[in-house]
Amino acid sequence: MIPVPENNLIHRIFSEFFRQKFPADLKLVVIWLAAGILAIYFPLPYQTIIRFVLTLPVMIFIPGYSLISAFFPKEEDINLIERFALSIGISIAVVPLIGLGLNFTPWGIRLDPIVISLTLLTLVMILIAHFRRANIPSEERFRITFFPILKRMYQSFVAPEKTRTDRLLTIVLALVILIAIVTAIYVIAVPREGEQFTEFFILGENRTAANYPETIIQGQNYQMYVGVGNHEYRDISYTIETWMLRTEFDNVTNTSRIMAMDPQDRLFLSLSHNKTTIIPYNLTVKKTGYNRMEFLLFDTMVPEFHVTGNDRINASYRNLHLMFEVNEEVQEDQEEDSTENIIITS
Repeated sequence: MIPVPENNLIHRIFSEFFRQKFPADLKLVVIWLAAGILAIYFPLPYQTIIRFVLTLPVMIFIPGYSLISAFFPKEEDINLIERFALSIGISIAVVPLIGLGLNFTPWGIRLDPIVISLTLLTLVMILIAHFRRANIPSEERFRITFFPILKRMYQSFVAPEKTRTDRLLTIVLALVILIAIVTAIYVIAVPREGEQFTEFFILGENRTAANYPETIIQGQNYQMYVGVGNHEYRDISYTIETWMLRTEFDNVTNTSRIMAMDPQDRLFLSLSHNKTTIIPYNLTVKKTGYNRMEFLLFDTMVPEFHVTGNDRINASYRNLHLMFEVNEEVQEDQEEDSTENIIITS
């Protein structure tokens, strides 16, 4: 026997929580919430039906149901149809409000803070609902006996005390619930595609957008990184090419002319949608005369090597270039930080 404190309030809370059995519907909510959290973090395939079935109620039903259970502990407060309808409506309202609140916190709108917030809200409301039900007579408590539930829903439609208007409103409410569920399932199962694009970027030796080599010593290695991010809503096999160029600026046309263009390296990688990879790359210039390095990204067809110059650059899906000077001897006074010598085009 667990000792009970003598204080009246504590004694009441303690006794009510442990004297009454935990309601079956609240147990199911807690179990489903735990299963939904496991489905979010368990390494299942991205679009499995199991993850969809377990997580959808966590977003559009469980938060609202826990709130309704806390506010309306009695059977006669609201009928079953209204309880389910309000659960969906309140969930649809509460989840965005939680996201809005998190937006003004250091954690931001990310998966972990949202999951933690919804879990805490649901568990607190479940405990309040259990306490409130335990404080009213057993015959007045709301309870769900899952086998006769369809019979109870049918009786809510055909109850003799209901007028024709009440029955019509009940049918409309049931249809609204059904439409809301079907709409939510469709929106989640068939998400609308956003903008399709590919990220292409180069980083300096510290994996930041800085410290790009401005003055290069012939034969010396310079650590860089090349990044690609796939947001095309499909799997893509990318090809990355690097070319050494010697360019001259034409003051008459105010443009740079390519005087020489020699291939350096070719990299291949495959990315699924919404994946980003960063590849180490060693920049080495083996002879003087170059002043620009071109990074070309191809997503489908790669031109033959006889296509060079601006024709090859224009044929690429994305391109970047890095400007520098090449020296044969080491210079002691070199600027280590430069972010102005990279030009990004697309």
